[in-house]
Amino acid sequence: MFLWLILNHAGGEACTSKSQCSREEGSWALLSPEFLMLSSPIGLGAGMIYLLLKVSNLCNYVNTSGLFKKIDLVITSPLLRAMQTAVGVFGGERSSGLKSPPIVAVELCRERTGVHPCDKRRTITEYSSLFPQIDFSLMESDDDNLWKADVRETDEEVAARGLKFMNWLKTRQETEIAVVTHHRFLQYTLNALANDFHPSVRSEMCKEFVNCELRSMAMVDKRMMNCPATDGSGGSV
Repeated sequence: MFLWLILNHAGGEACTSKSQCSREEGSWALLSPEFLMLSSPIGLGAGMIYLLLKVSNLCNYVNTSGLFKKIDLVITSPLLRAMQTAVGVFGGERSSGLKSPPIVAVELCRERTGVHPCDKRRTITEYSSLFPQIDFSLMESDDDNLWKADVRETDEEVAARGLKFMNWLKTRQETEIAVVTHHRFLQYTLNALANDFHPSVRSEMCKEFVNCELRSMAMVDKRMMNCPATDGSGGSV
């Protein structure tokens, strides 16, 4: 399986202030997929215009590189900023006639939960009307039952959830999957997998992502290999 990891358009510095952390319930909620793709940026702040341009640039790269037609499935976090990125990059029919790959929301790859309002999602009922292109059938609850106002998910819990997500990916039948997710989730998950990376790519894979960055990685099940890896070159990722 080949994975294309994408950091959402507002990763990294997303929650550095209280005002920024209110974006999920505030002005960002006005950015429906249609607004993201079609609306004029008039009235938007310079920071938001910059982020939208990042999404547009990534979309152009996915098209011109031929990656769009290779992707069998897009997995997205169910947080607004990730779904905006997923739809902005992969949603809609292309001028070539190619249709969008299926886009599926998965709770396991969301950002660290708790305390920060920006990491709380709205109901699936609300999101279904905003993002008709996204399949929410794998979501277990309409409300966000994972987010707690007074408890922040620990580093270890995020890493454990990330490993669970990676194991779930191994059960998928698709060959090439794009995953649109978040800064901390990627950081702790990839660090937890560090020993399984080949030494030549370990530092590159574990460094922090920037907004709308795209990285690729191959997932290999060691049990399917002819001989066990003893030099770190045949890990599970």
